[in-house]
Amino acid sequence: MRLFIATWPSPEVVEALKAMPRPAVEGVRWTRPDQWHVTLRFLGQVPDPGVVLAGLTGLGGLGPPVVARAGPATAVLGSVLCVPVGGLEGLASAVCRATAGVGGYQEHRPFRGHITVARVQGRPGRGRGRASRLEPMAGLGLDASWEVDRVSLVSSQTRPEGSRYEVLAEVALGAA
Repeated sequence: MRLFIATWPSPEVVEALKAMPRPAVEGVRWTRPDQWHVTLRFLGQVPDPGVVLAGLTGLGGLGPPVVARAGPATAVLGSVLCVPVGGLEGLASAVCRATAGVGGYQEHRPFRGHITVARVQGRPGRGRGRASRLEPMAGLGLDASWEVDRVSLVSSQTRPEGSRYEVLAEVALGAA
């Protein structure tokens, strides 16, 4: 099962994202509201989600919820157009510690919180020219924040029309 750990923007942030311009650009697919999240850790293939959930139950000791800050503007990150999200670095680090050794994927880059709003269609890694289609949309303003009071263990199924996500479990922050 392909899994990741994420947090979801508040309904108010979702509405702000929906209000952003979404011009038709050849070779660019806009993501849907049900896909908007911040990945705290991508795990890849995990045969037993219960192992991940067991690690996440220790997150309750982190204390109060944290504030995520989206914006101030869209940016190009590889082959995606995203809204940068700050304020989740400590939470992402705690999630990584709590799930160390689990999953078939280990990230080697620093955490860069973001919500993907569009992506270049086609196979990744096919040259800079494809990602340049996103550059005219970089800089679209969005300034929003929300309180993160839980993290979700999410199953991901990739499909041609875009990924489909299913929340398998949620763990509240600050809970014993």
